[in-house]
Amino acid sequence: MKNNKLFIVISLLLLCLSIYLFKTAPAVLDEGQSKQGIQLPVSVLFEAIAAENNVVRTLYTKQIVGKSKISGLKYSEDWSAEEVQAGPLPALFLRAVAQELEKSPVPLSLFLGSDFPISSANAFDGQQNEVFQGMKTTQKPAFFYADNTRRHVAMFPDYAVAAACVDCHNKHPDTPKTDWQLGDMMGATTWLYPDETVTLDEITKTLAVLRASFRKVYAGYLLKTQSFAKPPEIGDKWPDEGHYLPSVEVFFAVYDTQASEQTMRLLLANSVAL
Repeated sequence: MKNNKLFIVISLLLLCLSIYLFKTAPAVLDEGQSKQGIQLPVSVLFEAIAAENNVVRTLYTKQIVGKSKISGLKYSEDWSAEEVQAGPLPALFLRAVAQELEKSPVPLSLFLGSDFPISSANAFDGQQNEVFQGMKTTQKPAFFYADNTRRHVAMFPDYAVAAACVDCHNKHPDTPKTDWQLGDMMGATTWLYPDETVTLDEITKTLAVLRASFRKVYAGYLLKTQSFAKPPEIGDKWPDEGHYLPSVEVFFAVYDTQASEQTMRLLLANSVAL
């Protein structure tokens, strides 16, 4: 047993180093390798992807959408329409990521829900709503198995981290709630995975696909901006400097550093707990 724990710690350290040193998504492994090796609780995977998602959403919400008044850029729920000259709101950025995950080889699903959603499609019901009501008291993530979907589920609090989130929801014509404030738990980012345990290879592969999905969605937004009547300059400047957007490389250089450090700390913490 002692040797197994040592092997797990060493393996986690190697995974952490690969993420931290290369600062890019780890290479996707062969399908045949995914079930080999020591099994870890799926909660380790959930916590890792939630931490990385939190980094990209906070960066996009605060530094891109939140600075839109300075940059002159707009963000809309109809952003994908050809005639709309706007980018995706944070929740729609996440929805686009979820769509990319559905097309990927990893069995990870993503859902952003609320008990006061603008769209009824994002409403929690049944077991998820019961769990979410408990989260509003504990202010902590929740992990459970959903019999109806036969998936292990992790729900992480989704807070209003920027004024743009609050203003958009409070002023939307279809909103069921008009008194959101900064810091409120507006919903929960919900992740689903079929297996109770995962290997280090599966964690690596899933993180690789998740990072690739983030990059693809952001790159798609940048591409659309070039059709605007007044397209922003894309390069090494950010919206708080004017009519600019950071390139994919610049945006994800910041993301990779923050996310890799968080993932490293998380995996090391789990290695100590084993």
